[in-house]
Amino acid sequence: MESYGTQFFSQIDKLRDQLLISIDGVTDRECVEEELSPREILTRIESVILGIVDSLSKNEAPVLLLPNRSSWSNVDFDSGMGLQMSSEHSVTNVRSNCPSSVTRFAQILKILSVIYRLVQGNSYATKRDVYYNNTQLFGSQRSVDIIVDDISCMLKVSRRALHVLATSKGLIAGDLCYLEEDGTRIDCRSSSAAVSVSSNIYGIRNIVSSAKFVLIVEKDATFQRLLNDDFCAKLSPCIMITGKGVPDVNSRLMVKKLWDTLQIPIFALVDADPHGFEIMCIYKYGSVAMSFEAHSLTVPSVMWLGLLPSDLQRLRVPKSSLLPLARTDESKLSSLLKRPYLASHPEWQKELELMQQSKVKAEIQSLADISPDFLTSIYLPNKLRYGGWL
Repeated sequence: MESYGTQFFSQIDKLRDQLLISIDGVTDRECVEEELSPREILTRIESVILGIVDSLSKNEAPVLLLPNRSSWSNVDFDSGMGLQMSSEHSVTNVRSNCPSSVTRFAQILKILSVIYRLVQGNSYATKRDVYYNNTQLFGSQRSVDIIVDDISCMLKVSRRALHVLATSKGLIAGDLCYLEEDGTRIDCRSSSAAVSVSSNIYGIRNIVSSAKFVLIVEKDATFQRLLNDDFCAKLSPCIMITGKGVPDVNSRLMVKKLWDTLQIPIFALVDADPHGFEIMCIYKYGSVAMSFEAHSLTVPSVMWLGLLPSDLQRLRVPKSSLLPLARTDESKLSSLLKRPYLASHPEWQKELELMQQSKVKAEIQSLADISPDFLTSIYLPNKLRYGGWL
């Protein structure tokens, strides 16, 4: 397959024009909140500790109030921002005198003390570093991950402002160069290898790219296949990124950074199953758990490129490549059909209902059963050339 000319990108260029018109005059809503000063962050932590000291002085058992980050009733949906935590959200009480929560109470205080020292000394640590600070108390890395996000939500500051960084699992490739905060120059244009997504997205500067679009790829296996097929060179100029399944925060921040900086169309390539659809929605509209950071994580302009349930019939994907929906898939599908953003996307609803009726799903790799290079040589070029996105 040879490289495509300017005419190939006409539909993508039209989409970009439409997106730019739709965000014109709304840029203030999407700009990242002003970072708090270190002193303000320390003051917020001190306020929490003073509340605990005050309770102890009154011979009362201290209680920490954490916003509930797991309930759909705590989020509002805005088509221009995604899922945002409601100002009237419910809270979870973490009591120091309750056997079921005393360990969590101690874990929160320990992490608050670590964060206080980091901010005070203007140094950074990874969540892994925090875990190894006291493995016996924390028990698992997941406990630390959850509590760091809880503290971020409780203090109403970004995780970056807490000086706690997460190790990235995502990869990026294509027409993109930039500088890391420490001055390291990153070049993603190598056709044979991808670059790990930075663990400090906020520090990235001097982004240079001529890309016409960004392609989010759900799975690492598909991403590597496209890389091996030299997809970025054949559909040059473009950028590919994968969060290797459910995206980590850094992969989502990177997609947001690319949109804010380049303002080019962003497409999602996911499996034709409930899990893949939900992953696409996380990039686009966010998640309940991270709804308190919607302003810096969501990219409502993301378009669903494929694999669409209707593609399976249209392309006559071999029945041997289709998988029956499991009971968990059907349950997830029913849940997805109730999501608030479905109301503004009737074409999405039709696709999900088609999946529900057909009772089958398919992975992107199933296209290889039509022909080995079908994904790279036919499916994606045609989708992009003729506007086959939703």
